[in-house]
Amino acid sequence: MATLNYLKTAFMANKQLLPGLRVLQKFPRKCSSNFERLDGTNETMSEIKFKMMKSLGLDCGYNPHPKPREHLLPYEPKMEDLPPRSMQNSFTSAIIPLSVSKSLQDRYVATLGHVRLGRLMEDMDLFAVWVCHQHLKIPKLDPSVPLPYTFVTILVDKITFTDFTPHANQDIRLSGHVSWVGRSSMEIVVWLEQLEGDTYKKITRALFLMAARNANNTKSAPVNPLIPANENEKMILAGGEQRKERRKQLQSSSLLKVEPNAEEQKISHDLFVRTTRTDSMELNSRILPNNARWMGDTSIVSTMASFPENRNAHNTVFGGFLMRNALEISWVCACLYCGERPKLETICDISFQKPVNVSSFLKMNAHVVYTQDNYIQIMTVADIIEPSSGNQVTSNIFYYTYKAPSKVAEVLPRTYDETLWYIDGRRKLKYALKTE
Repeated sequence: MATLNYLKTAFMANKQLLPGLRVLQKFPRKCSSNFERLDGTNETMSEIKFKMMKSLGLDCGYNPHPKPREHLLPYEPKMEDLPPRSMQNSFTSAIIPLSVSKSLQDRYVATLGHVRLGRLMEDMDLFAVWVCHQHLKIPKLDPSVPLPYTFVTILVDKITFTDFTPHANQDIRLSGHVSWVGRSSMEIVVWLEQLEGDTYKKITRALFLMAARNANNTKSAPVNPLIPANENEKMILAGGEQRKERRKQLQSSSLLKVEPNAEEQKISHDLFVRTTRTDSMELNSRILPNNARWMGDTSIVSTMASFPENRNAHNTVFGGFLMRNALEISWVCACLYCGERPKLETICDISFQKPVNVSSFLKMNAHVVYTQDNYIQIMTVADIIEPSSGNQVTSNIFYYTYKAPSKVAEVLPRTYDETLWYIDGRRKLKYALKTE
């Protein structure tokens, strides 16, 4: 009943929605000193991580040869064996107890005493997997048998941050539930809030698209169908369908597949005219207008090794680790570009294209690809480098929208590749500023 009452509060509390998805603005709730959750428990993120490993039959500690899971393949259920679930069945929450843990404060604190948002992205990714566990129900599975599933992040949709600034000495709560389900994929909505006084204030909300895979991550696995329990859940489910269609449209309109539209082609030509000398036909002779910077001069690169510490339960690099490092290098790039401390406004369309082996090197390359007034659009590309051969392949692309305290210099492309990045960055900024 507590879960049902919570969901009713969450559904009704906020009028600013993703299509069909009500997102909680604020929880006016008194909190006890032992971090009591609304469902009467007080689990922390470290506790749910341990629970997930136990559920999957994984051991703590590093082993260069991951524990085989092929023996679990026969236990994978058929779709008809999976009973329907509602959104309230998967609702759960967890605490990051910053108010009582000095070691956690050291890990989460940023300059000026704020929380490192990259750390929170790590937690949200892990928490989304935990929500998947709550949704999955296999009546015929013997309780002594580990869960014959693997869950991987496919993409992260639009994440919009509020004006509330989280501090590194107050508790943070993650809450979430499944908001849409396909045959083997699940959309998870996650809310992030921090306790201030006796009230939880919203930091952000995020949408994760997760894929259910079999025990050894070689093919997709079925998940319980989602049946809405009430009108509110019907509305949320309809919004999930709309977001699914939007993702299809984004893929079909990608600049890697189709040419820019008429308006974007005109913008490209205008950019060429503005940056080309009219008194000389010398090849590649370009001019930079006043208060502008070339895109090629804005990028910063960081190359790092990944270690077993950064692995997930299946011995590849944890997606949250990639999101944290990509976010932090994007923030450095934005700071260096505007010379001030910008505020992260939105993250959108994080795509996970390739798994990253723990033994790989990672190269993060952040670029300023578009600017408008005091907004800075950053694109960060994560490449996997194979140490023995030096071969590179892109693993992830991240898009971040920052807002600087004052108007920033205009960024301009110099090559055709950069022009396409510019157009794509313009699309991302328009989407980030869109009020839904």
